[in-house]
Amino acid sequence: MYSPAPTRYDTPFIYRRCGRSGLQLPLISLGLWHNFGGVDVYENGRAIVRRAFDLGITHFDLANNYGPPPGSAEENFGKIFHADLIAHRDELIVSTKAGYHMWAGPYGEWGSRKYLLSSLDQSLKRLQLDYVDIFYHHRPDPNTPLEESMGALAHAVRSGKALYVGLSNYKPEETARAAKILRDLGTPALIHQPRYSMLDRWIEPALLDVLAAEGIGCIPFSPLAQGLLTNRYLHGIPEDARAAKNGFLKAERITPELLAKIQKLDALAQTRGQSLAQMALAWTVRDPRVTTALIGASKVAQLEDNFAALQTLDFASDELARIDAILG
Repeated sequence: MYSPAPTRYDTPFIYRRCGRSGLQLPLISLGLWHNFGGVDVYENGRAIVRRAFDLGITHFDLANNYGPPPGSAEENFGKIFHADLIAHRDELIVSTKAGYHMWAGPYGEWGSRKYLLSSLDQSLKRLQLDYVDIFYHHRPDPNTPLEESMGALAHAVRSGKALYVGLSNYKPEETARAAKILRDLGTPALIHQPRYSMLDRWIEPALLDVLAAEGIGCIPFSPLAQGLLTNRYLHGIPEDARAAKNGFLKAERITPELLAKIQKLDALAQTRGQSLAQMALAWTVRDPRVTTALIGASKVAQLEDNFAALQTLDFASDELARIDAILG
């Protein structure tokens, strides 16, 4: 039987308020995009979730299409929750999303009210939950009125199937429009989930400025740039790496110029007493407008190494200047 570590809340500094809401999130959140699907070893994923909660990580991030196959990450998390965490439901933040392709026909993706609310019902069944804490629209839909998509999110809250709503992959102007619609509907946007890392800084400054003005939190995904900001690619592409498999991270992206930058960043991280991944995570949450960094993990040791980034969060001004100079 699993009993959570009694020390899991002994380091309160790891929590940060999400925008202007009453909700606090841990500075590191666990994403189940990879490593928790039907093709993965269930007990490994279960061990990672348990260890995360032991460390005080209370936020578990999913989406309807996470797996593979799609939906299987939600199913596996539902099993883990009922086996180990059901007595601690009120200590957890569980989020899911809808926006990408899930089933055949015209109602299986994007942002219609039909799709979003049907998908949420399916997610709740897979998760074996009565509600999720955060329900996101996973990507904007260019062919559906924004009022319809945001109205579906607001309905999810009014129906008791979600406590908060969020946006993902929305550009600054889209975010501002969506935030106004949700505010007028009485369901303010809680959080935005964009891609963000040292190597992909598109949210600076426009999106972060919008989020600050609207009181919306920020939870960047891929803060380690699909593994590029780790020691994995310091000397090229390992045979078992994601880039070698030509998945989301393409081998052609890893140029000699990029490798030189990563090696210089790694040297700077060593002077801080950190791994490159730890420095990259600390850098991601250096801005108070960023609520939490969303990490993935394939094993417990990786989770623990990433969590150790919280031990050295501060940057001297010259360190930030050196990072900017390295990145060009």
